[in-house]
This record gives sequence, C-alpha cells and structure tokens, in this order.
Amino acid sequence: MAEKLSKPAELRALNDEQLGLTLKDACKRLFDLRFQSSAERVETASDMRRLRRFIAQVKTVQRQREIQQAAAGSVVTPATTAATAAR
Repeated sequence: MAEKLSKPAELRALNDEQLGLTLKDACKRLFDLRFQSSAERVETASDMRRLRRFIAQVKTVQRQREIQQAAAGSVVTPATTAATAAR
C-alpha cells in the first residue's frame, strides 16, 4: 500500500463528499487486494486488515454524522414526548 491511511481526526475534517470518495476508493483497493491475493497468492494479509479497519473508521465517522444530524433535526418538545409515550 503506497499511501498512508488517514487518522480518525483527519477523517472527521473531511466533508461528506470527500468521505464518501475516500470510502469508495478504499473499498476498491480492498477488492483489488483480495483479487490479487487469490490469483497470485501474495502475502497481503496485513494490508487487507489495515484497509478493513480503515473502511470501518470511515463508516463510523459517517454514522456519527448521521446521528448528529438526526439529533439536530429533531427537537424534543413536550408534545412530541407525550405522543411517543402514548404509543
């Protein structure tokens, strides 16, 4: 793997579009490594493990943003709480 993987703090600094492109690129690289590993029997287990962890970090940052946006979008009011409790 030629390029160094980003740290979580660097991932959080990216916007949503950049984060999506980073995820897409990492998934493609993982696919290529898996294909290369099965075809050529190359020892890339450590690279594959790093990429899987990196993909998990990117997805975690995306999910954290989804949760923050959902929390910011839904304001809890007494009427909302009473309606939810009645169900």
